[in-house]
Amino acid sequence: MAEDIFDAMVTAWGSPIVARVEAQRFAGGGTSGKLLANHDALGVGPKGKFTIGRKVCYPTVELANWLRSRSSKA
Repeated sequence: MAEDIFDAMVTAWGSPIVARVEAQRFAGGGTSGKLLANHDALGVGPKGKFTIGRKVCYPTVELANWLRSRSSKA
């Protein structure tokens, strides 16, 4: 099966984590750190959230899976 766009995002990122402030760049502008913060507050954000100092981070694969779950074909 061909690699989907979300798998390509993970591969291209080159790190196992994404800081919330970098989520917009990771997703090519398809989401924002503010949206992630709001969804985290509601308990429906990406799985595996953790902090490094004051930075909120996500496992790259979990962020891509969360984006995949929220996407639809237009």
